[in-house]
Amino acid sequence: MDIDWKDKLGAAFGIDPAEVAKNEPEEEQPAQDGGRAATGRVDVMLDKRNRNGKKVTLVVGFDGSDEAVKALAKELKLQCGVGGSARGGEILIQGDMRQRVCELLRERGYKARII
Repeated sequence: MDIDWKDKLGAAFGIDPAEVAKNEPEEEQPAQDGGRAATGRVDVMLDKRNRNGKKVTLVVGFDGSDEAVKALAKELKLQCGVGGSARGGEILIQGDMRQRVCELLRERGYKARII
């Protein structure tokens, strides 16, 4: 019979490892839809500061992981037919695409508003 390290630890401290496992909080499961579930309000705004007069659409306020933000940015760029990037919880879409981006985000369950 092989003695498990949990059994040794339980014997040393006088606790039952099975009881400890029952009392542990369950881990939060990630969203099954690739992180696209609405996590709150996101703001869509137009920006042209420090861009030589070129306009870009910024989407800020994401709470999800960087991978989920990058996947959403890729999808938005594809739907708008423009370039852009995603860094630090912020999506940058080239051009003035506020209305289209806001519609696409609402279709995906986000509470998007134009600033």
